[in-house]
Amino acid sequence: MTDQQVHVRPGTPAAWRRRWTLIVSCLGVGLVMASMAALYTALPEIATVTGATQGQLTWMVDGYTLVLAALLLPAGALGDRYGRRGMLIAGLVVFCAGSVLALSMHDPMWVIVARMISGVGAALVMPSTLSILTSVFPPEHWGRAVGIWAAVAGSGGVIGLVGSGLLLRFWSWSSVFVVLAAVAAALAVAAIAMPGSREPDHPRIDLPGSVTSAATVGLLVYGLTEAPEYGWRAPLTIALLAGAVVAGVLFVVIELRTTRPLLPVRLFAHRAFSTGVFSLMLQFLVTFALALLMVQYLQLVLGYSPLRSTLAVAPMAVPLLPLAVIAPTLMRWVGLRWLTVAGLAAMAVSLYLLTRLDPHTGYGAIVLPLALAGGGIGLCATPATAVIIGTTPTAKHGVAAAVNDAAREIGAAIGIAVSGGVLAAGYHHRIQAILPGLPEQVRGPVGDSLAGALAVSAHAGPTAAPLTAAAIDAFMHGIHQAMAALAIVAAFGVVATLAAPDTRHAERLADPEPGAGR
Repeated sequence: MTDQQVHVRPGTPAAWRRRWTLIVSCLGVGLVMASMAALYTALPEIATVTGATQGQLTWMVDGYTLVLAALLLPAGALGDRYGRRGMLIAGLVVFCAGSVLALSMHDPMWVIVARMISGVGAALVMPSTLSILTSVFPPEHWGRAVGIWAAVAGSGGVIGLVGSGLLLRFWSWSSVFVVLAAVAAALAVAAIAMPGSREPDHPRIDLPGSVTSAATVGLLVYGLTEAPEYGWRAPLTIALLAGAVVAGVLFVVIELRTTRPLLPVRLFAHRAFSTGVFSLMLQFLVTFALALLMVQYLQLVLGYSPLRSTLAVAPMAVPLLPLAVIAPTLMRWVGLRWLTVAGLAAMAVSLYLLTRLDPHTGYGAIVLPLALAGGGIGLCATPATAVIIGTTPTAKHGVAAAVNDAAREIGAAIGIAVSGGVLAAGYHHRIQAILPGLPEQVRGPVGDSLAGALAVSAHAGPTAAPLTAAAIDAFMHGIHQAMAALAIVAAFGVVATLAAPDTRHAERLADPEPGAGR
């Protein structure tokens, strides 16, 4: 979309409105990404206060991400048809409503439902933020605007961790939802001053494509979440993953046959575009899974406070931000393929080092792996987004923004699901050996989570030392398995990316003929 298609109110300086749009868009995507990690520091307290199991704790995080990932493509289509600013404001309002609901309902299932409602709002917010930027800014400024947006999106998880840690230093876990609701409400008001942006031909919504895309993502993430608990050969697991495959095939068939596809799947024939999508998915899979595991380890095993644990994870952002800024320049020298290989390799090494954690590991041994992971993200996040947008026809930038966001959220959802599920399954498997020797009334909390076991030990006094040691051992067993699984995923990404093309001079796909797609 060109600047002439942006509706700017008379008398308002275009440059001022562009800067305002950049600020609000970055704050919007920052809120969405921060909310994904904001509960990590609060999970031990939530488990103690609400009695949530390890599986329910995982769903408090992954319920939000699953809904967000599943609805991104339909939400992007709604923005193209009805206006991206309107969808952004509506999404912020729904996000705020979900956060308010979580404040009033402290039952674990209601917290999960509230988080899923916030996920609906986040799905409306996220694609709007990037597609508005590419419609408001002229092409010569896309690189700078997208780079700033990607840097905020990449560091949003760390911002959420540190922010929630500061809140929990002085207040309870409910304060996290108070701040999320307040920020969403303030941004909804601020977004009113943004310029409107939508496709001039008001494209119809591809309802069959929307349903099958949401089903594909939802079934896939749900199946991956439950597989470690029920087993990969369990009928439920097989049914969910098979359903995801069937829905995915239907989605591709529908998109190839319709004249107004939700997602022109032929975009994936452009190898630079596919490489960018694949890279983003793996980056966010590893990043959010790593943060989920590390915060729980630091709090439950090393005894860090919520604030100290978030500050301990913050070194990830130190190399991430500067590398994200200079990465587009590096890509012109070495290409997307080698930046992606270097970034994913750094993540794989980081995760391998973290498989050696034990209950007595000093913080000095943790800083290097975290910095390596942050550096890896900084190397490949911004170039991947730039390639996705830069190789896509101008008329398809709304689609490109939704694909970019979907790759991030699907990766994050899968990462949280797999790591949380592997951790829970590893803990449950190892802790079973001591449950028969415990009083019946405490078997449930001990078997559910390490937080529950530590709460039982605290009431039992010094005689509970063997129980504490056994529970921590079971938890570390799950942590080691989860870190190893993530390291394998990152290493697979390195090998797969070596087959990708050199994209130092990736060409833009041709703009489609009128009526050839959304």
